[in-house]
Amino acid sequence: MQNGNIGIELRYLNNLIRRYVDNKLHKKYIDSVTGTNGWIIGYIADHGDVYQKDLETEFGITRSTASKVVSLMVQKGLIEHRSVPQDARLKKLVLTDKALELSKLMNQDHEAVETTLKKGFTEEELSNLHSYIERMKQNILEQTG
Repeated sequence: MQNGNIGIELRYLNNLIRRYVDNKLHKKYIDSVTGTNGWIIGYIADHGDVYQKDLETEFGITRSTASKVVSLMVQKGLIEHRSVPQDARLKKLVLTDKALELSKLMNQDHEAVETTLKKGFTEEELSNLHSYIERMKQNILEQTG
């Protein structure tokens, strides 16, 4: 790529990553869940006690949209509502065993991609790469407002 078009190279890398992920063993099972549901499963898995209001804030969605998404995820057997001792009206969202398994597979696939991408790089090179990418993002953000 020496002095080549960075945008084209990044797009090419993105396409390679997408193809790699598309060919992973877990992809078909994980794809049984829509993208939004996958993000919500990941969010709940990472944050523990999560309530519908947290989803509204985190994903920038309205109360009615969050309610519909949560209801559908309950119907699909991905999450459950659980009462909390301090307030019977408040219901936290809890992942079902099915969603926990999906979360585990998503994490395994994420780790496989990261390991593959980082192969052969030193910690210093990875640190520099992150710095360069962050600067490129800032450059674009400054131009787009």
